[in-house]
Amino acid sequence: MILNDDNFLLFAAKHYDNPQSFGIEEFHEDIARFKYIKRLFNRYEITGDLKERLILNHLIILYNVFGAATTPMLFYKLSGYYSCLKPFVVLLGYMPDKVIGVDLENPIIYNSDIPMDQHIVDVLRKI
Repeated sequence: MILNDDNFLLFAAKHYDNPQSFGIEEFHEDIARFKYIKRLFNRYEITGDLKERLILNHLIILYNVFGAATTPMLFYKLSGYYSCLKPFVVLLGYMPDKVIGVDLENPIIYNSDIPMDQHIVDVLRKI
């Protein structure tokens, strides 16, 4: 399945597993985490201020509720921030050799084709 705006929520709902969820509000709060991470990466690129622990917290929650399906969802929602995203996904142990189904123009994103932001790598090594 190629992710797009029309099927993203359906894909997310299919993979959502939060036993502590009491309603649709929690699902939407978890979906909003993609937007928060994107804002944090945008702020980092503009100001150089990296909120690595906050990003890690959001990512851990996403992986807890969406499982391995989080990786293609992240690469779909965070297009343009791959070099920022990759060090975090590698640290958490979820970076596959290739991410499939993210973009029609480039349906396979190879891990080896994504450079890692060296500053982020250095910061994450200290954690």
